[in-house]
Amino acid sequence: MNRLFADLPLTIFDLMSGLARDTGAINLGQGFPEDDGPLQLREAAARALVEQSNQYPPMMGLAALREAVAEHYRRLQGLDLDWKSEVMVTSGATEALAASILAVVEPGDEVVLVEPMYDAYKPLVERAGGVPKFVRLEAPEWRIPESALNAAFSAKTKAIVINSPNNPSSSLIEREDLEKIARACIARDAIAICDEVWEHVVFDGKQHEPLIALPEMRERTIKIGSAGKMFSMTGWKVGFVCAAPKILQVVAKAHQFLTFTTPPNLQAAAAFGLAKPESFFQAMRDDLQRSRDRLAAGLTQEGFVVTPSAGTYFLSIDLARSGISLPDREFSLRAVKEHGVASIPLSAFYAAPPSQQLVRLCFAKRDDTLDRGIERLAKARRAFN
Repeated sequence: MNRLFADLPLTIFDLMSGLARDTGAINLGQGFPEDDGPLQLREAAARALVEQSNQYPPMMGLAALREAVAEHYRRLQGLDLDWKSEVMVTSGATEALAASILAVVEPGDEVVLVEPMYDAYKPLVERAGGVPKFVRLEAPEWRIPESALNAAFSAKTKAIVINSPNNPSSSLIEREDLEKIARACIARDAIAICDEVWEHVVFDGKQHEPLIALPEMRERTIKIGSAGKMFSMTGWKVGFVCAAPKILQVVAKAHQFLTFTTPPNLQAAAAFGLAKPESFFQAMRDDLQRSRDRLAAGLTQEGFVVTPSAGTYFLSIDLARSGISLPDREFSLRAVKEHGVASIPLSAFYAAPPSQQLVRLCFAKRDDTLDRGIERLAKARRAFN
């Protein structure tokens, strides 16, 4: 068997969700909402399933969705994309990442990864034969140190993978840090693979800024989006890749041998959703921000210290500052087994153990779920102090 995959341990998500199921625990670990998403989009998908073709759609994606993606980004992010040559549909953002990395990286190429990071990045780079180089960020600011960034780049650097808003840190890459990344890419002629699936899940009046919009980055950036995250329906697995034609042509060749295409009814419904006005997306943000604030306030009242959450479905507990001396993984395992609440240790998102001990929680849940989770976490804190 391929040793890269054969030697991979059970992911922290499978471990914690399995323990939550086995013990009947409240699952604040897995990152998906408890509701089923906007009814009108589900109805649009159902209509398309019955009324439209269910045979292979084009490998690049339905024209209606590709046009909708380009128009959506023009309207809300000021991007001027040619849907025919610069937009492709994938079966989720992870497939988009895989196709992008396989298209860009050859054996021996170095790829800069920013920690903490989505856990798919490192094995995907290694499967392509790439050599990961890491830039580590620290809570609570999560800023990119330019000296560390420049040290990670070399003559062998082919790409950098960035994620903003970031899962798991819930931070947003500021303009100043985007400019640092752009300078490094331009200096080394590297490609930026930008995982922007949380681009609509940004709070407190802040705005997501795509790296592809910065000067000289249009021809060296791959922008990845996700209908599943935009519409809080994570099971839909409809992703988008936006890139200059010379890049997208090669990414498409990798995509055709991965999933080839994506269910046409979901593509049609995603196109319907992308045409919604800004107020539609703002209402979803407002609802998630209210849940974030409810969880943060409840945890703070119970003596926990939480790190800021600028976006995504997540916020984190700082264990040491909350008076808990346990390592994050031990805290999460004991909390689910002994107190019936599942979380995710942030150390799972690093290549090597971090100095800080943080535990990630998902707040895209019903109020009663959050309240019961807070109660059980409070009991765990008292027991572990």
